[in-house]
Amino acid sequence: MPLGLIALALGAFGIGLTEFVIMGLLPEVAADFGVSEAAAGWLISGYALSVVVGALVLTAATTQLPRKPVLLSLIVLFILGNVVTALAGDYGVAMIGRIIAALSHGAFFGIGSVVAASLVAPEKKAGAIAIMFTGLTAANVFGVPFGTFLGQNFGWRSTFWVISAIGVLALIGIAALVPKLHSPEEKVSLRRELAAFRSGQVWLSLIVTILGFGGMFGAFTYIAYTLTEVSGFATGAVPWLLVLFGAGLVIGNWLGGRFADRSIDGTLLVFIGALVVILALFATFAASGIATIIGLFLMGGFGFGTVPGLQARTMNYAGQAPTLASGANIGAFNVGNALGAWAGGLGIAAGFGYTSPIWIGAIITAAAFLVMAFAAASARRNTTHQPAADAAGADAQRDAVTAN
Repeated sequence: MPLGLIALALGAFGIGLTEFVIMGLLPEVAADFGVSEAAAGWLISGYALSVVVGALVLTAATTQLPRKPVLLSLIVLFILGNVVTALAGDYGVAMIGRIIAALSHGAFFGIGSVVAASLVAPEKKAGAIAIMFTGLTAANVFGVPFGTFLGQNFGWRSTFWVISAIGVLALIGIAALVPKLHSPEEKVSLRRELAAFRSGQVWLSLIVTILGFGGMFGAFTYIAYTLTEVSGFATGAVPWLLVLFGAGLVIGNWLGGRFADRSIDGTLLVFIGALVVILALFATFAASGIATIIGLFLMGGFGFGTVPGLQARTMNYAGQAPTLASGANIGAFNVGNALGAWAGGLGIAAGFGYTSPIWIGAIITAAAFLVMAFAAASARRNTTHQPAADAAGADAQRDAVTAN
């Protein structure tokens, strides 16, 4: 395995930690700045919206630049954002810090996915992307509980100082271990990158990403209420149950990458279809502690198991212009997060109870399955197009691995 993948995974770990750890520290942040928890929650929403902007704008702005220096610059931006957050004297400055850090998020994962795929043989692209995204899943399993513990005991700012230090380590690792990737023969142009969006399959992949992740995060956003108010778990058990969810993410991400290397569309159909069933069963039996534990683990596994396939599928159908499409797919993940949280909140506000976000998530995921089935059938009907796109993408990936 190329060591550069480990460096990319470390960067993904730090970025994932920045995104998710704030959820466990909202009370401390709200108390420190003297704002309501609802206002503190905008530090999450503002981050998510900024990810979408960064995924498109920064990726588009850097298409003609060598990818390794761009990745290093994005990590520097990430470090700066977290330092600003840690030093923030008021809520407004903290929000600025969150926005700065978030701008690097989408572009890093978008460009990093292309770089990760270029470090391995074409038939192992999805697996390489999965290795990079292991850093994101590890952030949920290990980083968020530790970061929450650290912030609760030593002040929430200490967590962001540690995240900044992780960013420095990732910067060193990428500089030392990721090879130069921009060959003299390959001139990346913004016009060519934008041309990828002429592909209907790219748009279908983005829609599946939005709906698939929207369904899972619609259920996950309010999971603490489900665990305590429906399943009957003590509040103190919630962090450990979330570790179980994170373990599902890690295993699902690994399996999803392995299977997607054999058949992307087949893997996505199986994983998304299974997720619909799991969410429906989870909502039905949420009052059972054992069923909830199983459902939480499987929801994480099958939900995140779609990530390598969705990322690889978007890049494949983008052909020789995968960078901007890859960044757009990262933005689509975050649009899905916002969609799911909004839709799940509507169910609770309407008085349908704390299992309603899970039912709503199942419905949204079912829509993702239908779109994916249509996309797969359409791809089979256009057999002459799909291999050409895959071959062009593979050639671009191979050509990119040239050290200057």
